[in-house]
Amino acid sequence: MSNEITSMYLDELTEYCKEKKWPSFRAKQIYEWLHKKHVMDAESMTNISKDMRSIISQDITRVTYVTHQESKLDGTRKYLFRMADGQMIETVFMRYNHGNSVCISSQAGCAMGCSFCASTIGGCIRNLTAGELLGQIYAVINDTGEDISNIVVMGTGEPLQNYDNLIRFIRIITSHEGYDLSIRNITVSSCGIVPNIRRLAEEGLGITFALSLHAPTDELRKTIMPIANKYSIAETLEATDYYFKRTGRRITIEYSLMEGVNDSMEMAELLSKLIGGRGYHVNLIPVNPVEERSFRRSGRKNISDFQKILEKNRINVTIRKGMGGDIDAACGQLRRKYGV
Repeated sequence: MSNEITSMYLDELTEYCKEKKWPSFRAKQIYEWLHKKHVMDAESMTNISKDMRSIISQDITRVTYVTHQESKLDGTRKYLFRMADGQMIETVFMRYNHGNSVCISSQAGCAMGCSFCASTIGGCIRNLTAGELLGQIYAVINDTGEDISNIVVMGTGEPLQNYDNLIRFIRIITSHEGYDLSIRNITVSSCGIVPNIRRLAEEGLGITFALSLHAPTDELRKTIMPIANKYSIAETLEATDYYFKRTGRRITIEYSLMEGVNDSMEMAELLSKLIGGRGYHVNLIPVNPVEERSFRRSGRKNISDFQKILEKNRINVTIRKGMGGDIDAACGQLRRKYGV
């Protein structure tokens, strides 16, 4: 792997120190600076010699604050960060009664092409490293001065297309020597990369998995989500069933409600038949309007009626609480303002 030390496991960082002819105990010191104290520059590592800091500074992950928007309604903050190569990514900080949550991006851009999403405009430029995933969390903690209790990998990008870096990120953020976040407080959202859903089931992690479904039929899903042309709903749900069987973790189905597209009562009945008896949880999401897209969110009554049909069919369902409604809330919007 590269010498990006923020992405290293502790044993890899120990080898890095040995190669530099440094005492092995330096690895734990550096690891704690990075993952417990969330330092973003080597100069802050006060118990490390100046010569060592000079070398470390070349290998530390750069996640630089550019700007942020803050909601006057609920205090949600949407950050724009710059990576070392100039790529921009978005990260969202949200306060809930149960604790603070951060939604992070997994890629610079997105290749999925979902027709209702701003993130995919311009395609995917590259995967983010594990250090860049971690750096988003640490930059938010440093800016807010508040701890994070929940992480959702649900921002720009398809996490399961960046599989290896995603797994490395999860293992580091949950390590006892690092931030030590509970594995159960991490949610990964995917459009449905079937082979990697099954692969994730074998990792023994026990994170929450959320499937972005958004349609109850293959015909409709193909018109709004290109991934549906590769994997059918049936084989995608077979993979999520397998994930549930292997991990015991309940699957969440994300369903963005778009007026006149997928929000009819017929669609609600079809969705009920599709997932009934599986024990899945449905998260209804009133879609965020995007300037470049024509989709509009469903009306309140329509959303409520859709929910009632699912509940009538014994489907566990919630309506996602809208956060940051007065700022660029949809994924990719703030990034687009900066021409990327």
